[in-house]
Amino acid sequence: MKSVANPDVITAIQHLHKAIHAGGVDPLVLELVHLRASQINGCGPCVFAGVQSAKKHGETDERLHNVVAWRETPFFTEEERAALALTEAATRIQDGAPGVTDEIWNGAATHFDENQMSAIILNIAITNFFNRINHTIREQAGKTW
Repeated sequence: MKSVANPDVITAIQHLHKAIHAGGVDPLVLELVHLRASQINGCGPCVFAGVQSAKKHGETDERLHNVVAWRETPFFTEEERAALALTEAATRIQDGAPGVTDEIWNGAATHFDENQMSAIILNIAITNFFNRINHTIREQAGKTW
């Protein structure tokens, strides 16, 4: 399937990315959030792109290989764990999961201020957005945009 990008949509997405990165969140945390949501959704193109982008930001292979099992590893900070828990809770709503509980929200709010929380939530949302578009148009991993 081939889609034609609307310039207005591209501009809107660029503004969203600008807002996310202006939120004051460590870029590596944003990369982990993107990667974990994309793993949950089985989005090959976004997992591929997320790993490449995280590596450009200095992320290690050891940590990247363990994002999928972050709870069972010693490789992530409490801040990163809070962001990953929020990501999973916000992404897994289609699985019948309870969503973002007070415990998960409060855990993240302990580590991130209001602007940072907004940036993380927007990053989760836009990742889920792209995961669904890629699934719909049957985008394959490994392409560069």
